[in-house]
Amino acid sequence: MLSIVVEHIFLLVIVTLISVLQNAFFATKVEREGKEHNNKTAFERVSCANRNCMDSYPTFLAVMWCAGLCLNQAPVAFAGIIYLVARQKYFVGYMGQTSQSTPGYLFGKRVLAFLILMCIVGIFNYLLLRYFGSDYKDTMEMITNAASALLLIP
Repeated sequence: MLSIVVEHIFLLVIVTLISVLQNAFFATKVEREGKEHNNKTAFERVSCANRNCMDSYPTFLAVMWCAGLCLNQAPVAFAGIIYLVARQKYFVGYMGQTSQSTPGYLFGKRVLAFLILMCIVGIFNYLLLRYFGSDYKDTMEMITNAASALLLIP
């Protein structure tokens, strides 16, 4: 029984653990900059970038798990990895000039929008199955698998 449950969520668990490691990396950068008293602006930039990333983190986790459980974990996990890459790009860009963080921020927003859309589609499919007996999960999975590749287009 447990292996069946784990089989349907293991990719989501892996992405969640990678995101936790990324948060630890961000916290380490903030701590390291805080110990260097020479450059207050660098500390403020790193601290602000970390805060901004942490503000969107609960939303990311919620929509990633919702979409993965309601629809299909493979494209969701792929979108989650892409989101983490965008968040890393945002964080590193914010440490330089603020304008360098904009592409990472916009790309992260696009991935979050995709995950939210997948949540809505998964919930809608569940309601169709529950109240009308129509299951379009296979069709929805095919569409989301194809659409997840579109996330790579800049």
